[in-house]
Amino acid sequence: MEDKIVYPSVNDFLRNQLPKHSGLLYELEEYAKEPYIPIIQPEVAQFLKVFFGYSRPKKILEIGTAIGYSAIFFAGLDENTEIVTIERNPDMAKLAKDNFKKSGLENRITLIEGDAAQVLETLEGEFDTVFLDAAKGQYMKFLPNILRLLKIGGTLITDNILYRGIVADENPPKKHITIARNLRGYIIEITHNERLETSVIPLGDGVGISKKLK
Repeated sequence: MEDKIVYPSVNDFLRNQLPKHSGLLYELEEYAKEPYIPIIQPEVAQFLKVFFGYSRPKKILEIGTAIGYSAIFFAGLDENTEIVTIERNPDMAKLAKDNFKKSGLENRITLIEGDAAQVLETLEGEFDTVFLDAAKGQYMKFLPNILRLLKIGGTLITDNILYRGIVADENPPKKHITIARNLRGYIIEITHNERLETSVIPLGDGVGISKKLK
């Protein structure tokens, strides 16, 4: 699928300027290549590293664990950060748990297995940051509970929000119509919701940054 957000040559240039990861993060990056497993893109990871350096989140809720890459990355940025992460795929959840143990950060990462829509209903307390990187067509379904759990002044980070630019297509490919329509509706909601201040950044596959105002 063609990337209509950033020219490939620009992406390649920027990625070549980024510091390379080593150890477990590097192993997971290589593991995710074949067969393809979605993890946060390098330029997005670097952006969030800088962003978290300012916001200093103490409690992060992640929706969409996959193999645990982003949870490990976030936990490694600050020894005071705790993460709750949700994954519905049992095979991915098992891999993630194994990777958390390898990282030595498992005492600060709690994985909850199950469908995010159902799990979110049961969660209580407040989170400084919510990182949304799950089933793209379900983002709107998750939003009410995300706003309930996100503290005032907290940040909702939505990854893959532009979906290779397809959300802007008037006539998206047939197999992507539903996801494009749902993501477009989600973008309209978070950019017009009076409880949020939102910026959508054409970085990686698109990143939404929303601050909860009230």
